[in-house]
Amino acid sequence: MDEKQLLQYYKQSGNLDALGKIYAPYMSLLYGVCYKYLQDAEHSQDAVMQIFDELIEKLRIYEVDNFKSWVYVYARNFCLMQLRKNKQVTKVDIEDNLFESEKVLNLEDEKKWNEQDFEKLESCIAGLNAEQEQCIRMFYLEQKCYKDIADITGYDIAKVKSYIQNGRRNLKICMEKK
Repeated sequence: MDEKQLLQYYKQSGNLDALGKIYAPYMSLLYGVCYKYLQDAEHSQDAVMQIFDELIEKLRIYEVDNFKSWVYVYARNFCLMQLRKNKQVTKVDIEDNLFESEKVLNLEDEKKWNEQDFEKLESCIAGLNAEQEQCIRMFYLEQKCYKDIADITGYDIAKVKSYIQNGRRNLKICMEKK
């Protein structure tokens, strides 16, 4: 049977051997497509297998005339969706944030801080708007990450970052004035 006949046979019977015969010649092409977008060998191999799993249902629903071009476009779209999904995951380097918090609050020079400095800091924190104060306290004093703060407060992660950044700037201004 040629490819078109195999596709028709698979659509009617659901025979996975037929689907395997159709799919196998294109696995290396699809791996290349996936690697081009995902830039990771392991993720690309997984994607090729996940695409096969999805084709089990999709090929019984859709009418496919040219399998090679159809599966190429399907693989590309699959990879783009994976990338879009991965962008929603916010990655934060903890070392950068620890350094930032130490730098902003000058915790590396903790011995130089006296009771008055801590009182000034507390006064300045209390002077922030409610959202900034809440996020600053959770991030610096309770050592919570952006995601935890977003979960607790219900704010979007981008808002949490903004409140912390603006709160930090306002704290610095306030501390320099006092």
